[in-house]
Amino acid sequence: MTTLEPSALLDNARHLLKTVYGYDNFRPLQEDIILSILDSRDTLVLMPTGGGKSVCFQIPALLKQGVCLVVSPLIALMRDQVEALKRNGIGAAAYNSSFSQSELRDVIRQCQSGEIKLLYVSPEKLLSVVPFLKEQLTISFIAIDEAHCISSWGHDFRPEYTQLHTIREVLPGIPVIALTATADKTTRRDICEQLKMKDPQIFISSFDRPNLSLTVRSGLSLKEKVSEIDRFLTARPNEPGIIYCLSRKNTEDMAAKLKAIGYPAACYHAGLESSTRNKVQDDFLNDRLQIVCATVAFGMGIDKSNVRWVIHSNLPKNIESYYQEIGRAGRDSYKADTVLYYSYGDVVMQTQFANDSSQKELNLAKLHRMQQFAEANICRRKILLTYFGEAVIQNCGNCDVCKNPRPMIDGTRLAQMALSAVSRMNEEAGGNMLINVLRGSSNQELIQKGYQNIKTYGVGRDVPYADWQQYMLQFLHLGILEVAYDQGSVLKITPLGKEVLFGKHPLQLSELVPISFEKKSTKKTKSTASSDVSGTDTPEEKLFQALRGLRLKLAQQDGIPPYMIFSDASLRSMAEHLPTNDEDMLAISGVGEKKMELYGNDFLEAIQSFITQRTGAPKKVQKGDTYKITLDLYTQGMEIEAIAVQREMSPTTIWSHIAYLAEQGEAIDLRKYVPRADEQRIRDAASAIGNTTALKPIFDHLNGEVEYHKIRLTLSLIKMEI
Repeated sequence: MTTLEPSALLDNARHLLKTVYGYDNFRPLQEDIILSILDSRDTLVLMPTGGGKSVCFQIPALLKQGVCLVVSPLIALMRDQVEALKRNGIGAAAYNSSFSQSELRDVIRQCQSGEIKLLYVSPEKLLSVVPFLKEQLTISFIAIDEAHCISSWGHDFRPEYTQLHTIREVLPGIPVIALTATADKTTRRDICEQLKMKDPQIFISSFDRPNLSLTVRSGLSLKEKVSEIDRFLTARPNEPGIIYCLSRKNTEDMAAKLKAIGYPAACYHAGLESSTRNKVQDDFLNDRLQIVCATVAFGMGIDKSNVRWVIHSNLPKNIESYYQEIGRAGRDSYKADTVLYYSYGDVVMQTQFANDSSQKELNLAKLHRMQQFAEANICRRKILLTYFGEAVIQNCGNCDVCKNPRPMIDGTRLAQMALSAVSRMNEEAGGNMLINVLRGSSNQELIQKGYQNIKTYGVGRDVPYADWQQYMLQFLHLGILEVAYDQGSVLKITPLGKEVLFGKHPLQLSELVPISFEKKSTKKTKSTASSDVSGTDTPEEKLFQALRGLRLKLAQQDGIPPYMIFSDASLRSMAEHLPTNDEDMLAISGVGEKKMELYGNDFLEAIQSFITQRTGAPKKVQKGDTYKITLDLYTQGMEIEAIAVQREMSPTTIWSHIAYLAEQGEAIDLRKYVPRADEQRIRDAASAIGNTTALKPIFDHLNGEVEYHKIRLTLSLIKMEI
């Protein structure tokens, strides 16, 4: 155990949280988790998507001696996580099978020197390389992300994870932290057993995501579903989202239908060429594509905070999958919407998949729970949270059931119609045939079987087909009918069903109340309707959109996804608070010192330009302004590092002040700090790549051989010459 007291450890952790990540406060449980890891305890963390799991192991990795090994299931996910860490000034690398021996030696050297504090490794590579790493490195602890993959009881079991327990034999004294967003009690217990955790600390964060609205729609035809999705998307122009579909063909069909209407949509599934999949994912991450129609193969590698909606076009196989997939929306804590469509056909298909699986009974039981969620008439958030062991008393007020409480009706007569028809067809028909008989259809197969001659033929013709579909789901849910999957999914009457049929048991059904989506705008074109959205004419919204445009430009210059620069939440905070100096900008949530160094000036200039355009004059530097304080100390002859110490700021911030003050005409000789040879290299690099604003492309072009502050000062010199 470390010799520092917990209070001192937390002070160090809070300092890193602010200076590296740009946040003032930890989220619930993060401090306790960090202390557990710093205490070298085995630790299991359950925290919802977007809840801040990564910070829980990244900060201890920075505080502990040695390097943290991070196990992650996807190369693309590792790549993005490492790039995001570098943007925050954290030394990180990802080791994969493409590494040459020289590259591996270079990474090992950087780990030994302390330049790299987090080394990301796939589970397969970890098992083969860990004996070598043990000999070469001081390993602080091992973090296993997506830990539910280790459990055969989990919803995303991956065989390669099952061998991870062997690392405890190779590294017996090294603590392990396992992290997941979705695991029921059985899976949690299995994770601890599989990883041979010793007296683990278990932290379970609230699974509540109050910013997500939950809506379920059933009984719609494909045409009706697409029409409703059209209205949904029209009300949310230029907002990125994902439509999950059950099969590869479904993704292609949905994308084609949306493109035919005019939406820029693409499909994603495992059957596509890897280059095609990578392009779709990169376009989505980089805001070049707003709508992805995908199978569940899409999402685990997505670390995009501003996904505004998730639609399930079909019923997911279990609640864990559903919860994880909707969790990809609203990770920035702003309002996001989720919609689940499902039908009786979804239940049949998912049941067939479950029957073909190695854990048939378990998967069928979990599918049944998912079906119960979709058919429920109580608060949906209550059902989700209860499933994960979190008791809730109050209704959420943000799901379709809470917003549209459904009255109950006496459904005995409707049920008796259906039960009688099932009985008269000798329990040899499925759900669609039953509805056709009740509605008096002249379907060819129906006529061939002679069902037009039974007494209940046509008795339910006054009930719309879609309504019968919804009632059918309630009949199944209430247990008066069941599906004989081993007999071609025909319907059978249960003992309770017989009591209802013969009038011994009344049946209450939920009244069918259609739900319509409120339109926020008048549809014009699908990609440029944003001007009609309420609020887009406000100054704050205009600045937010301008900052998003600047972020996209800088991201394209750096070749990274926009969210790696600043999140939408940070941009909205900038638009609200209008920071005009480094100190104010560093107070914005999500702006750490490294990002301030890389991008702060660009955003400050954009904000100042916006203020000037609105007021007709720039915001004047007032006495006591942070730049004025720096200038006073500088003119007294203090060195940059000394000013930084006195002002309790980083040298990076003070260099930024010096550059800005010189641009404003103060008598500061910037060339005093930039050797002529370095200045020329920077100028040549800026000319070669056609960039005189962003620091990172020039830094990379020069292979990191010239410090950032010299690049910043030289760019100021160039700006002053224009």
